Amino acid sequence: MPGGNLTRDEARERARLVAVDTYRVALDLSGAKDLSAATFRSTSTISFSCAAPGASTFLDLIAPQVLSVTLNGESLDPAAVFADSRITLPSLQARNEVTVVAECAYSRTGEGLHRFVDPADGRVYLYTQFEPADSRRLYANFEQPDLKASFTFDISAPAGWHMSSNAAARSRLPVVEGAARWLFSPTERISTYLTVVVAGPYHVVRDHYARVLPDGTTLEIPLAALCRASLAEHFDAEAIFEVTKQGLDFFHEVFDYPYPFGKYDQAFVPEYNLGAMENPGCVTFTEDYVFRSKVTDASYEGRAGTILHEMAHMWFGDLVTMRWWDDLWLKESFADFMGTYAQVKATRWTNAWVTFANRRKAWAYRQDQLPTTHPVVASIDDLEDAKLNFDGITYAKGASVLKQLAAYVGEEPFLEGARRYFKRHAFGNTTLADLLAALEETSGRDLGAWSKAWLETDGVNTLALDRGAIVQSGAPGRLEARPHRIAVGTYAAADGGVARIGRAELDVTGTHTPIEVLPDAFTLINDEDLSYCKVYLDQEQLAWLEERLSSVRDPMARSLVWSSLWNMTRDGELPTTRFVGFVDRHAAGETEIAVLQSILAQTTAALDLYLAPGRRAAVADLAAATARRELAAAAPGSDHQLVWLGFTAATAVSEADFELLEDLLDGGTVLDGLTVDADKRWTLLRALAAAGRADDARLGAELAGDNTAAGHRHHAGCLAARPDQAAKAAAWRLVVDCGDQPNDLLRELLEGMAQADQTTLLEPFVEPYFAGLDRIWAERTIENARRIVSLGFPRLLVAPETLARADSWLSTGGHAPALRRLVAEARDDLARALRARAVG
Repeated sequence: MPGGNLTRDEARERARLVAVDTYRVALDLSGAKDLSAATFRSTSTISFSCAAPGASTFLDLIAPQVLSVTLNGESLDPAAVFADSRITLPSLQARNEVTVVAECAYSRTGEGLHRFVDPADGRVYLYTQFEPADSRRLYANFEQPDLKASFTFDISAPAGWHMSSNAAARSRLPVVEGAARWLFSPTERISTYLTVVVAGPYHVVRDHYARVLPDGTTLEIPLAALCRASLAEHFDAEAIFEVTKQGLDFFHEVFDYPYPFGKYDQAFVPEYNLGAMENPGCVTFTEDYVFRSKVTDASYEGRAGTILHEMAHMWFGDLVTMRWWDDLWLKESFADFMGTYAQVKATRWTNAWVTFANRRKAWAYRQDQLPTTHPVVASIDDLEDAKLNFDGITYAKGASVLKQLAAYVGEEPFLEGARRYFKRHAFGNTTLADLLAALEETSGRDLGAWSKAWLETDGVNTLALDRGAIVQSGAPGRLEARPHRIAVGTYAAADGGVARIGRAELDVTGTHTPIEVLPDAFTLINDEDLSYCKVYLDQEQLAWLEERLSSVRDPMARSLVWSSLWNMTRDGELPTTRFVGFVDRHAAGETEIAVLQSILAQTTAALDLYLAPGRRAAVADLAAATARRELAAAAPGSDHQLVWLGFTAATAVSEADFELLEDLLDGGTVLDGLTVDADKRWTLLRALAAAGRADDARLGAELAGDNTAAGHRHHAGCLAARPDQAAKAAAWRLVVDCGDQPNDLLRELLEGMAQADQTTLLEPFVEPYFAGLDRIWAERTIENARRIVSLGFPRLLVAPETLARADSWLSTGGHAPALRRLVAEARDDLARALRARAVG
């Protein structure tokens, strides 16, 4: 990665030496609309103390040029003190002030200050994204989470622009030479990675939240929601504010600590690398949450979950922050848990735990079976490690074990522990020990053994039914058994469906736990999803479910069965042919739309990866027939109709399939209730382009009618999907030879290239991929590089030769550890696909 890394030991030593009081950050963004201007002026003035006068330390800064450095009134030579993204500060005094003036660069990769030009109207937008360590691309600072400070921003920007930061603007000075100057109030003490700037001609909707606090005072929180002007017609700010207010009510009730950051802006921004970021006072979200086409309720549920996840961070992460990235889970696991918890308790999505069990935990289970898995409390040696640990372990597994912990100690003791934690450590930094101490106080339990088993060791255990006992196992080299508190449900046919007729709750602590099993009934281990574990089904259970799965009335039970079926398919325990058979017979009966979308996405992955070539045609035909049948049967205008339309495009294989897609696109076939709007048109076109049925002219005409940011991305993906060697080569050149680019464009290009029935066309890129990895890692930003490494891996070439090539690369030395990790993970997925193909 360009720019210096920072190790945990370096951060620990700097925190021992330095305590930071304030930052004054002045930014001149007045020339942002001039696209020929690659940089902007940044002036950072930092007041800090030093515990050892006479010692030296350093600031962090990634910038093309440092113009001046002034330490305690003395000018330092930038050429002498600035190197490898660090500014050396020698001979410190007990009290210090340093000012750094630099030319910092606008970003096109979503790291630092990102600049975007809207193709729809030519307007320019800016926003920042810093986690874990990119605020040093905006201003010189001490880039580590435990050196908190108060920040005051002074920003000049084009007249007429909107400006948001963490704190409210206290004044805006008159326009001078086309630029306005915004002066912001000082923030509370926060970490550098949580600072934020959002600037541009954003469409802004305002609202207000008020709450009477226990002391009788009224808490007033101004609310704002922002999006690009060209998306304003699609912006449902009222729905966003509804969830926001529900969340603020809920978290104030359960946390008993007033929201501490004044205002609450929510900015939906373009080309965003994440789902969202919890900047206090100004949360940023991907604008994918501004729905320009009709979407299913699962999309609204997902957006609400993200809003509440980020809101939970205002307490877990912003008010109280981890000391170092080892304890990243202290904010992410809690936000994932509390976001879903709040969704169930405070919004209309009362089945959010069902979605979590099927979708979020699938992410965790995959991550936890990789060779690079790690404990929830991970060992993070440096910033590159930190970047890669925003993963399924830190989020979904951590949230799963916290759900389990809340059940173990009791919901109220768990929440009271959180309250004490906030009050004790407000505006400070913590570690695992601090949280456990608060929870032990309120629960009266010793949590040391629980922490060792669930937070401090890695791997996922499997539970299965065997001759009247629950058998627990672990992967080779992992814990064979962990303590689980689970429910066991007994299900039987009743009144035309399948209902639970019995429930037992028990502790599973060893490898064998006897239970009572009724004949002619189905026994569901880990009913209600109380624990974090995979569950395997035996042949008798599978046969029972093949006849009855869609008749199971309880959505959580169905979701857990589908999760088991998918895990068994991935693990080579269930043939893909049988999994697709379950989908054919029972997917249409799934009422939870988010679960159905997950099932069908898994089916597409299984068709691409887990079927031997000799079996693929017949199973693909079955999947395509299922899609067409259920699309025709779906209720007009329903979410199911939308989902089955997407699956029809994803599984199209025959002339009749493609003619249907063309007729839907051109209006020759009309389905009641279905509008083939912009995003759906591109979905259909991607399938047709991959089949060689949409040429340059047709794709260009579609882009001319959808000259938007999304349209340009989709167009690039469609071009890359064509079954043509020149098209693949052109896409590959854009990815690897054109420098840093927006990450969502890279994703579209690489996913477009990767078509399962075009493996011959993909073979020429295997050697360039492996040969170029080290160069890409060295030259590109980490966000660009990680997408190219992960999405560019030849995953569809499921063959021993591809595995051998990956092993050969991994066997050589000199690769960056984070790069090696990504390749090792992709290699493991490839090996898994080979094992799954062996069983069919």
